[in-house]
Order: sequence, then C-alpha cells, then structure tokens
Amino acid sequence: MHRSPRLFAQFARWHIWLGWLIGLPVLMWTATGLVMVARPIEEVRGEHLRAAASQVDTSLPPGIALPPALDLTGREVERIEIVAPDGTPVLLATYRDGRVRRFDPVSGAALEQLDAAAAERIALLGLADSRQPVTSRFFAASDVPFDFRRPMPVWQVTTQDGTHVYVGADTARIEAVRTRWWRVFDGMWGLHIMDLQTREDTSHPILIVFAALAALGSLIGCVLLFRRRRARVTTHG
Repeated sequence: MHRSPRLFAQFARWHIWLGWLIGLPVLMWTATGLVMVARPIEEVRGEHLRAAASQVDTSLPPGIALPPALDLTGREVERIEIVAPDGTPVLLATYRDGRVRRFDPVSGAALEQLDAAAAERIALLGLADSRQPVTSRFFAASDVPFDFRRPMPVWQVTTQDGTHVYVGADTARIEAVRTRWWRVFDGMWGLHIMDLQTREDTSHPILIVFAALAALGSLIGCVLLFRRRRARVTTHG
C-alpha cells in the first residue's frame, strides 16, 4: 500500500531528468515539423512554378524511327525515348549505368551537352510565369550543388527570386526546381532527422536513442497522470 506513492515519486524524478534530456530535441522536432507543414508539399517542390504540358510544344514530325546510324554497339541501353523539351525532338538513350546520351533522331549523330543558352531556354519554357534567368552555371556530376544532390551533370539556372532550375546537361530536361522555401524546408528536414550532413539518413543511432527516450518520457508522463488523478480523488474524499 505504501509502495505506490514511493514508486510514483521515483517515476516523477525520472520524468524530470528525462525532461531535461529530451526537452530540446522534442522542441526541435515540433518546431521543424511546424515549419515543414506550413506550406503544401507541392509548393515546396516547386510544382506550382512548372508550366503545364500543354504550354510546351512536344509535337513530333511523322515517321520518326530509330535511325540506322545510331551506334549503340556494345552498350547496355535500358531505355530509348524521343523527347522535345524545347520543341525540337531528340532521341534520348539511357544506359544501365545511369548515363544518358542525346542523339539526332534523323541522322543518329550524337549531340553535345547543352550550353548555357540552351539550358536557359529550356528552363524558361518549363516555368509557368515570366521570370527571367539571372545566372547560369554548369556543375559536373561529381560536384553538384547541395540542393540538387544527384550525380549527374547539370546547369543551374537561377532566376531573380533565387529559384534554382536544374537542367540536365545530357538529358536536356528540367531535373529539379529548388525555391528558397525548398532550401528552408531542406534545412528543417535535416534538423528533424538529426542529419545535417546528407539529410537522408532517417535511421541512425542518435535519432533512435533520442526518439526512444522521448517515448519513455511520454510513457512515464502518462503513468503520472494516474498519480494526479488519485491525489485529486483522495483530496475530495
């Protein structure tokens, strides 16, 4: 009969110590979660900035077929498709190792990587409004910006409001749109999963330990609710 108050007192001490230990992470999870849900995920991804498919001319001339001069000898091709990101049809070959090459669909000749002017033109065609590019910068696959994080050569086309439109130098397509809000969201996500380096590891020891402690603290708090309820009943009795 007398052990119950003593046990509740011990739980209360544990709850206080756990509160000091997990208070900051819990506050951080709550605050970062609030920021991340402040805007729709479609807006975070910049989908509202992309032009509708009907606004981009993808009409193809009749009779296009795989050209005989297209040399794919000895290469493992995963997919071949015809695309027209700027209205001009090109043949896109994707290899099993992830490489992408563009070819002229009529002559079969390999096409060079996009230059800055072509990348800007594709970026503008892919945006729904009239914003204009400010700068264009090329990044090799081994040195892509942190807000892109995909190992492929790209052009970073920056608009007046700080939006980064990434156009694949090999694919000639818009690979990603990164707004300033996306970069805020990305930082909050890194804090939320406690991984500011890669922002991709959602199962590492630090996160697991703090999440387990938070769960334990919440459980003890729930147990202490019965102590307060019992005390209230005893007082009224």
